Amino acid sequence: MAAPGLLGGLLAPREERASSGESSVTPRTPAPTLSPVSPVSPERPVSPAQDAEPPGRSLWEQICEGSPRDFLEMFIFPVLLPGMASLLHQADKEKCFERKRTKFIACDFLTEWLYNHNPKRTGAPFTDFFSIPFVKQWLKQHPRPPVPLSLLLTDVEAAVRIQAFWRAYQIRRASEIQELRHWQKKLREEQHIRETVRVFWARQEQKVKCSMEEEETVANAPAP
Repeated sequence: MAAPGLLGGLLAPREERASSGESSVTPRTPAPTLSPVSPVSPERPVSPAQDAEPPGRSLWEQICEGSPRDFLEMFIFPVLLPGMASLLHQADKEKCFERKRTKFIACDFLTEWLYNHNPKRTGAPFTDFFSIPFVKQWLKQHPRPPVPLSLLLTDVEAAVRIQAFWRAYQIRRASEIQELRHWQKKLREEQHIRETVRVFWARQEQKVKCSMEEEETVANAPAP
């Protein structure tokens, strides 16, 4: 029978590889249990080529070997959870937990975050949500209604507009301003009436002139 020290030395590398495999992205099959070494056959360490995975295995085959929980923990959660954390921080900045309606759209933010944190785009410049190719194609076929202006304004911009409207209302309701507005309205009405009368008499004069020219033409015509 093999010595305990040699058997422990053979098992230790496998245990280390198994523990390190749990933190890697690609799930690995559990290491096979070593059988006692026969005293007849010589004791030889396992080569890395024998311990490696069979060639030709696709990523999908490796995924199918694990459970759905393993798939979520190794492939989905490491990518999705940081994005969800950033989503909650941004929602807090947009005051989504304080108001019923905001301009913040969670799906748009998460799409933008996942696209810009794609490992295949490492080193690429930041891309806005509406500049993402597949988003532009989708919105071209399914356009969105415009966002109301009340959701686009910040608190400061909304306060400035409300204060400006209120100050204008206070000025318009003053007695001096009301008298001035009434005078301007009356002046516009008078000017409109005068213009109407002027146009009316100009047309009448044109008609009379035309009729007089016709009479002169008939009078000057030679007799048959």
